[in-house]
Amino acid sequence: MTETQEGAGAAADAPGAPPVPAIELDGVVKEYLAHGEVVQAVKGVTLTIAEGEFFSLLGPSGCGKTTTMRMVAGFEEPTRGTVRLHGRDVTDVPPDRRDVNMVFQSYALFPHMNVWENVAFGLKRRKVPSGEIARRVGEMLEIVALTGREKRRPREMSGGQQQRVALARALVNRPRALLLDEPLGALDLKLRQAMQIELKRIQREVGITFVYVTHDQSEALTMSDRIAVMNDGRIEQLAGPREIYERPATAFVAGFIGTSNLLRGTVDRVESGCAVLRVGAEGRVLAAEGAHRAGEAIAVTVRPEKITISTEEPAGGLSAVRGTVSEVVYLGLYNSYAVSLADGAEVTVFQQNALDSTSTAERGDAVWLSWQPQHSYAIGS
Repeated sequence: MTETQEGAGAAADAPGAPPVPAIELDGVVKEYLAHGEVVQAVKGVTLTIAEGEFFSLLGPSGCGKTTTMRMVAGFEEPTRGTVRLHGRDVTDVPPDRRDVNMVFQSYALFPHMNVWENVAFGLKRRKVPSGEIARRVGEMLEIVALTGREKRRPREMSGGQQQRVALARALVNRPRALLLDEPLGALDLKLRQAMQIELKRIQREVGITFVYVTHDQSEALTMSDRIAVMNDGRIEQLAGPREIYERPATAFVAGFIGTSNLLRGTVDRVESGCAVLRVGAEGRVLAAEGAHRAGEAIAVTVRPEKITISTEEPAGGLSAVRGTVSEVVYLGLYNSYAVSLADGAEVTVFQQNALDSTSTAERGDAVWLSWQPQHSYAIGS
């Protein structure tokens, strides 16, 4: 640890002093010159990541999430803005002088070295005493559940085991933050899901800050304490997984995180704290949250699993729209219904398959869709 890092740590530990964030980005911009034109890959990103947090940068390809992480690591230099690690300005500090490690999708293991040698590599380069190396490597292999596989080479291991070796090699150096760039992208679905749980367990056990880049919404929701959803170089929403899923801030977030239905309309009236949108001749959508007024154009999002599908008109007090089933897809745990409304909008409904359940509707049936007012979330139009 450098004197600067020790000073930052001491400041954080002083009685009454506020905790020093692990990572801070302040107005970070990254510009490239492409075909004679300036292109902004990252457009003024500002965020704070707490010590010990599992933080995810989530978004589609080309949204700027990997570039943002590379600026934290020092592999890219911001065009403008400031990067701080544990209170220290590292904007111009090279990667090898930042107290962070990075794990890539490719793992980058040394094929001629066995597991123990791969994990010990960084410690040997730093001339750590051999006894200390043996102790730390042993502890780390136990944490990633690879004890007993020390002599295996990468080619003799599964993708998940190789990923664990890459994690152990990064963590054994005791970085204050670990950056992970799409590390599970090369694994099959079942192994990827298992590794999501393992990564979260490992992060809790070692207690350091993880910053995770992914385009996979389920990964981010499963593992993260907080998520920054990025689009076109900007952060569209920064919040916990439940907040982002249940209360998306924008139409992009609503559509990108899982499956969501977006219904647009004009507020007909406001009654009992609910904005009432008229949908078709008979339908209504109730939005319980937010201050709305008659005549205001808004967009309302509702998740498919919140909706009940029925051939009977629902009772009052619920959002209710009428449509025709255009498709029914059996997906094991649930059925997915596509329902076309009179105005041409299409609504997706998920209905769980219980032991005693039967199909509620078939293709071509006229149905009612209903849901509680609190499940309609207005995001503006």
